[in-house]
Amino acid sequence: MTALPRRDFALLFAVLLTVAAGNTALQSVLPSIARTIGIRPTLVAVVFSLSALLWTVSAPYWARQSDTRGRKRLMLTGVAGFAVSMTGCAVSILLGLRGALGATAVFLSFTALRSLFGLFGSASNPAAQAYVAARTDAHERTRALATLTSAFGLGTILGPGVAPFFEIRALGLSAPMFAFAAIAVAVGTALLLWLPDDDPTHERTTLPHGAPASMPSIAASATGGSARAAAVGRRPPLRFRDPRVWPFMVYGFITGSVQAATGQALGFLVIDAVGGSPAAAAKWVGIVLMVGAGATLFAQWGLIRVLNPTASALMRWGAALAAAGLTSIALAHGFTGIVAAYALTSLGYGFARPGFVAGASLMVGEAEQGAVAGAVTSVNGACFIVAPTIGIGLYEMGGSYPYWLGAAVQLVLLGYALFDPVLRRELGAAPAD
Repeated sequence: MTALPRRDFALLFAVLLTVAAGNTALQSVLPSIARTIGIRPTLVAVVFSLSALLWTVSAPYWARQSDTRGRKRLMLTGVAGFAVSMTGCAVSILLGLRGALGATAVFLSFTALRSLFGLFGSASNPAAQAYVAARTDAHERTRALATLTSAFGLGTILGPGVAPFFEIRALGLSAPMFAFAAIAVAVGTALLLWLPDDDPTHERTTLPHGAPASMPSIAASATGGSARAAAVGRRPPLRFRDPRVWPFMVYGFITGSVQAATGQALGFLVIDAVGGSPAAAAKWVGIVLMVGAGATLFAQWGLIRVLNPTASALMRWGAALAAAGLTSIALAHGFTGIVAAYALTSLGYGFARPGFVAGASLMVGEAEQGAVAGAVTSVNGACFIVAPTIGIGLYEMGGSYPYWLGAAVQLVLLGYALFDPVLRRELGAAPAD
């Protein structure tokens, strides 16, 4: 199979990077916005939980559509949903900052507009993953998907880092949202103009390097992309409980939930460790998050490319390193110890995520890549519906509780990856030279 051209991969990477950076920037400025307008912190959590719920529900539908209507079309849908949602949220916040809307009106309008992202923005992630999976061989796919998913780690760094540079006095705290909406429009335009069309309903579809995906045939029989559309139309939807992918969904949900729960409590842990006012400690929270994101990128951009592990090995090492890191956080005393422990934890997550994503992809055929990517995307969204609230609740009971529990869960997950007959299959290894 022809490798995905660098320009095409860069476009896909830009899509996920823009969404990740925009969301992280929003999360970094929203607490300050809430305090300024007078919105309760618990209501801020409601906004993100509702969006995550809608993301979880809608992702499988969009993934199914990407298999039948083309991945490019669905990526454009997701980018458009992100841009419209971010623009609407920015307008709502701007009106609230200027006193044109009260706190309740801002909350309701912001929640509704943010929900658009959950409903439509979820289309881009599974479509991008399926686009890459359909154009890479098994031994290339783990590394390719690891690089693609690293866009989230890079976005975690860039979002809060560049948001202050977008601040305009006339727009106030809403300026970064307007900026990321504009970036999304630019990325969507580039995607529309330069990414090869892969709509399987077209008689001819141009793939990388001009290779036709669908050629006319005698008696109008379906070939290439048309065959994929026909095959998907005949096949029942991929079920979460499909025995080929269910173990990967379980692994992904558990490790993602631990990451969401412990990550949500991390800011409070850092604030309590460094002392002083929350505003003064905010920069230290940012440093910890950036170090963690850097460790994730090191795993996905460096170690995975050099070591070329199988998807199964990534899941085992991911669970083991995350367990060690969470234990270290629970035992850490002071800021430096937290930073080092969180870096180790993030290194584990940097292995775990591409491991279960690539493993699930390798278990199904080309015609189901969109469906399995949708299942993965849905699982990732589900991790943020309840887990953050649980993490904060455990932290209020005892500062180390989320991390002890998280470490124990990761050890159980390690055993699951070692002994489950599906997860322990060595998928995605490069052939020997």
